[in-house]
Amino acid sequence: MDFRGLDLNLLVAFAALMEEKNVTRAATKASVSQPAMSAALSRLRTHFADPLFIRSASGLLPTARAKEIGLHVSKALDELTHLLAPDEFSPANRSMSFTLGMSEYPMMVLLPGIMKAVNQQAPGVTIHVQSYIDRDESVALLDSGKIDLVIGIAPTRSENRILSLPLIRDEFVTLVQRDSEAAREGMTLASYLSTGHILVSPEGNHYGLVDERLKAMGLTRDLRLTLPSMFAVIGVIQQTQFIATVLKRSALASEKNENVLMFNPPLEMPQIQFDLLWHRRSDASKAQQWLRQLICEQARELM
Repeated sequence: MDFRGLDLNLLVAFAALMEEKNVTRAATKASVSQPAMSAALSRLRTHFADPLFIRSASGLLPTARAKEIGLHVSKALDELTHLLAPDEFSPANRSMSFTLGMSEYPMMVLLPGIMKAVNQQAPGVTIHVQSYIDRDESVALLDSGKIDLVIGIAPTRSENRILSLPLIRDEFVTLVQRDSEAAREGMTLASYLSTGHILVSPEGNHYGLVDERLKAMGLTRDLRLTLPSMFAVIGVIQQTQFIATVLKRSALASEKNENVLMFNPPLEMPQIQFDLLWHRRSDASKAQQWLRQLICEQARELM
């Protein structure tokens, strides 16, 4: 059957007639005049080639065809109502999931607060976290729809389709075992260069930002250990004389750091900014707007 010529308002009229079994009451329910409802019934009869409703002493009685149609019309109108309703999001009453792309730092620093807020505001919402290493990989993940939002360092090249907000900035600190010689002497450039270093590099590099800064000064450091994450840094420092230059909040978020001291690095290091990124196609989503606002609020609490 071809429905392209059918006015969808006729389905509303049909549903009202099925419920009320009376043209006058059906017109009131559908917010139309009685003549308009009578005209709608006439058009429905023509379209479906069936009387649909037969007059009786107890009102309009649906025909077998009308009962058959009614099973589908009610469901269709419910789906259309949901489809055409404004894009509203009530976090407390929704069950849905989001996938966040995160590097290790936001997992350690921001994720606990984000999950606390999500659990309080939207107990039916599930968060999936997907890790990534290369900052430019985040663009491909957003393009593919594999992730909804990214918390990380901005890609090397800006893209018009990728929107962003600055979230949090952090500074570097140098971690030293409390009883080490470097801690006793103070963190001078000489003690910094004479001590074995740990480099945290998720990419598996053997050369980091500290090395770039030292190279600009004509200096090198004694690199003794490279790690893919912060997980083992504190433990290694507690068992060795090694030092590590890492972002401050990641060190504070690490467990069992009571025997580790923080010093300002004896060389100029930049602050690092982490952004919230999302795809332009998701910008107007009320659900994502809610989650972006929640993440920004958690980041502000750390400032």
